[in-house]
Amino acid sequence: MQLSDLLIALEELWPTRNAEEWDRVGLVSGNSAQNIQRILLTVDVTAEVVAEAVAGNFDLIIAHHPLLLKGITTVAEDTSKGSLLSTLIKADIALFAAHTNADVSKNGTSAVLASRIGLSNSEVLVKNTDGSGIGIVGELNPALSLGQLAGKLNSVLPATATGVRVAGDYERLVTKVALCAGAGDSCLQTALDAGADVYITSDLRHHPAQEILEQAKARGIEFSLIDISHWAAEFLWLEQASQEILAKISGPEIVISEIRTDVFDFLMNVPRG
Repeated sequence: MQLSDLLIALEELWPTRNAEEWDRVGLVSGNSAQNIQRILLTVDVTAEVVAEAVAGNFDLIIAHHPLLLKGITTVAEDTSKGSLLSTLIKADIALFAAHTNADVSKNGTSAVLASRIGLSNSEVLVKNTDGSGIGIVGELNPALSLGQLAGKLNSVLPATATGVRVAGDYERLVTKVALCAGAGDSCLQTALDAGADVYITSDLRHHPAQEILEQAKARGIEFSLIDISHWAAEFLWLEQASQEILAKISGPEIVISEIRTDVFDFLMNVPRG
């Protein structure tokens, strides 16, 4: 099918108007008249993913994270963005991004993660006026210990060097869970105020994490944090995205890239002798 027709289907799935104001989604490069036979789905656009697309004769990469989120002043081939874009253009591979507009959909990144860990009675954590929004808050039934919940996450997420990091008592029972797939420390306060026993997200920084834990103590309540890989949290969504695209179109083949684009390669966590 032509890329122009595919773009219509993608806009129906993840309307551009639903993206955050700061986000940059949609077609990054490519000709709307080109034919699309093979589509590669990925969280990130890296040199390894681009090489996979070239070697596999793909016509389009659909990525979750925008390659050009921040402004650039050059696409010289000795720069990170220029190198990737020039390779894609020379190989006639188009590039499309679906980011926060996909996050807020009813089957978005957080919704998929919530489903995989068995949350019920789920609702949006940070709601927009139309009812969509970022994050999920729901319930575990039956309740799990914090350690059991971390173990479940470890089993459903693809393996990464940093695994699952937890702040809290291993044996403490948790029922109400808030989560945000991807970088979600901006919702720490919202998760606490929502009455969640634990908040699951990625890229937690020392000071914001410590501050919210201390705030919970000041309120006399128990609150825990689970930090998971940004890539792993959103990788789960790619299968859902593939199914939704295939329900809209016929013809092109869709492949999910198995390349791990998590930035860390190994963890050194053994005491030095």
